[in-house]
Amino acid sequence: MRGMLRSVDAPNLVELESVTAGEVRRDATALWRDPLVGTMIAACGALAAALLVGLQLVGAAPAILAIAGAAAVGFAATGVAGLWFSQARARGTQQRAALWRSVGDALPFPCFVVDTAGRAVYANSNFHEEWPNSLHAPLAELKARFGGGDGIGSQIAWLADTAAQGVTAAKEIAARGGRETEWLRLSVYPLRDGERHVLWAIEDITARREMEQVIREEQAKLIDFLENAPVGFYSVDDEGRFLLINHTMAEWLGTDMAAVREQDLRLHDCLVDKPAEGTPAYSPFAGDGEATRGETLLAARDGHSLPVFISQTVVEGSDDQGMRTRSVVRDLTPERQWEQALKRSEQRFERFFEDAPVGIVMLDAQGRVSESNQPWRALAAPGQSKIEGRPLTDFVVDADAGQLAAWLERISTAGVPATPLAVSLRALSEGGKESAATIFASRMNDGEGGVYGLILHFLEMSQQKSNEGQLLHAQKMQAVGQLAGGVAHDFNNLLTAMIGFCDLLLLRHSPGDQSFGDIMQIKQNASRAANLVRQLLAFSRQQTLQPKVLNITDVLAELSNLLRRLIGANIQLDVVHGRDMGLVWVDQGQLEQVIINLAVNARDAMPEGGKLTIRTETLALEKSVRHDTEIVPAGDYVVVRVSDSGTGIPAENVEHIFEPFFTTKEVGAGTGLGLSTVYGIVKQTGGHIFVESTSDTGTTFIIYLPVRLESAVETTAKVEAPVTQAKPDLTGAGTILLVEDEDAVRLFSARALRAKGYRVLEARTGEAALEVLDEEGIDTIDLLITDVVMPEMDGPALIKEVRDRVPELKVICISGYAEDSFRRKIGEGGDIHFLAKPFSLVQLAGKVKDTMAIT
Repeated sequence: MRGMLRSVDAPNLVELESVTAGEVRRDATALWRDPLVGTMIAACGALAAALLVGLQLVGAAPAILAIAGAAAVGFAATGVAGLWFSQARARGTQQRAALWRSVGDALPFPCFVVDTAGRAVYANSNFHEEWPNSLHAPLAELKARFGGGDGIGSQIAWLADTAAQGVTAAKEIAARGGRETEWLRLSVYPLRDGERHVLWAIEDITARREMEQVIREEQAKLIDFLENAPVGFYSVDDEGRFLLINHTMAEWLGTDMAAVREQDLRLHDCLVDKPAEGTPAYSPFAGDGEATRGETLLAARDGHSLPVFISQTVVEGSDDQGMRTRSVVRDLTPERQWEQALKRSEQRFERFFEDAPVGIVMLDAQGRVSESNQPWRALAAPGQSKIEGRPLTDFVVDADAGQLAAWLERISTAGVPATPLAVSLRALSEGGKESAATIFASRMNDGEGGVYGLILHFLEMSQQKSNEGQLLHAQKMQAVGQLAGGVAHDFNNLLTAMIGFCDLLLLRHSPGDQSFGDIMQIKQNASRAANLVRQLLAFSRQQTLQPKVLNITDVLAELSNLLRRLIGANIQLDVVHGRDMGLVWVDQGQLEQVIINLAVNARDAMPEGGKLTIRTETLALEKSVRHDTEIVPAGDYVVVRVSDSGTGIPAENVEHIFEPFFTTKEVGAGTGLGLSTVYGIVKQTGGHIFVESTSDTGTTFIIYLPVRLESAVETTAKVEAPVTQAKPDLTGAGTILLVEDEDAVRLFSARALRAKGYRVLEARTGEAALEVLDEEGIDTIDLLITDVVMPEMDGPALIKEVRDRVPELKVICISGYAEDSFRRKIGEGGDIHFLAKPFSLVQLAGKVKDTMAIT
């Protein structure tokens, strides 16, 4: 504390070293003025006078008296001088002590001076404030203040010993105080005063140590940042030798700084493309030592290359340091990946944009075309080079321009939801084609509530209308085919009964009988009706086929003579056979029917004569091809072209020519089933048929038949041809279960079979047939004859149920539909025979006789 004892008596601690002349004059003047000095001088004078009187009384010589007087004066002067010097020395010592005390107090840290015994002989004011009442043993107080540990004590003892040896020393000591650490610096300075005094200084360096810690942490962060930054740093000298390389750069190169130094790695060793001769060793840029930035490829130790961008500056050398570079390396791999991703994205967008199945156009804020895809250009501006920058209204007909402009304005400004708009395109209208198109619009918003353009999608409605027409036509043909098939089935049941009962009547009427001719007329007309029904089945693709592998060239060669007789002498027939024709899988009779029907139609189109050409060729389609209303799949085909030079078919009739009963001939000149039969046969065979016709020029029918890859003749499906001749003996024996829901057909069939000697059990439904089997015993049945289409349990289901009980039971199916559809229902298993309706008594008896005879 201030006010306490600040110093102790320390003799000879501060000596008077010199007194200046001014000080002497000032002190002498003050001395003569001092009353004590005056008294002293007066006393000396009195003493000198007394001495002289005594000498005179004893008779001393004058010389003696002079000497005695001088001595008296000298004595007085010496006394005065001695007094003056004593006072001057005391005052100088006090001043010097006060000066050094002021210096000690001015120091910002505690300090004190100890003697050889460790006692304080001096302490500044800061020491008294920090360690009051500690002058008797300051070093012990220091040890206690710092925690009293042996480590602290040993360091203080070391400082004392070092100072005792006359050596200046210092220690930084951590003093634990509460939760925080206090750092102090103890310094000792031996004094050259001859008494081995030591000055101790105590500095609080906690703030400095904390700042140093902060600096070290920041340096560590900076080093970590530089070492692991996402960019590389390096520095090389003028010989390309690495002076510095950060961790990131080293990882890219597959090395580290130690290996770089050990291997004496140079900059050019790390480049994929070695710079040209003459390039400075410190430059990574080929042939240019002045370049400061550029791209290059780094070569990693594992062999892969890394695209980088390097920026560097060159620091010129000085006396104490050579030339060096400051180089920053940026890995371009992410940018290259981004560029590739962006490029792929742009390519995908371009593909989506250019290859879109609809026309797309982008408009700016003024409604001008800014960008368009190829389908739109082909649709709205075919052959036009100047498109961008033109108003969209230029590409529609004048009648729709105003409506289009208003529609675009509503969408752009008012934000009205874009409802599709139908317009007519000028380019298509001028080309004479259907020009209807529908536009769909969406806004391109700028993100701030504004619109900077529109995206429009154009859908050509002419193609859609055409597609709708094609679909409608296909659906109509399918519906007509289903109708025709259903009608044919019903007619076949009726015709079976008519023909069958005619046969029963003919058994009782001989040719000479009056009724014989009437019965034959009925049967013949029923047979003609059966032919019409077969044509309906052909159109509906439900007739029974007997396909086999054929060479189309052989079929046409055999048929050419018949065709010449059919078309007449005034029409020239020219058959041109292709080379290396493939084989086809068709029913020969049906294929001949197709060619004959087409030839007859061509003849009727050339009443004045002309030329009929039948040309064949092999065609390989690598991809699907659209032709009229159909798509022909990729594959190999045998193509048959039947062309005439007749009157042609009007355009409005072309789409109807394959419809049943459609004809342009006079009433009674045709049934309208000829081309529909052709269409059905070709389709059922798996082929395609198209027509090309121009009025007054002629017509060409083009038939595509799939090539059969098998070169050998294949075994056809097991199809039994109707028996056309009576067997020598059609009688037989055995029990037959006859299942038929048509009463007339069942009645005729049962009577006919009984007439031939068979025992016939009748059932109207499949369920009734099972009941008969249960009653009669299934082992008693030799043959099952069943219709295919029946209510509730149909023929295939009945056959499966019976075959589960008796697998070897013989079965004959009768139906007015095609055998193919029946076979698909029952599968390939089992020996099942088929008899198509309508059939005669002879055909039924012959089929039963043949089936029963099979073992």
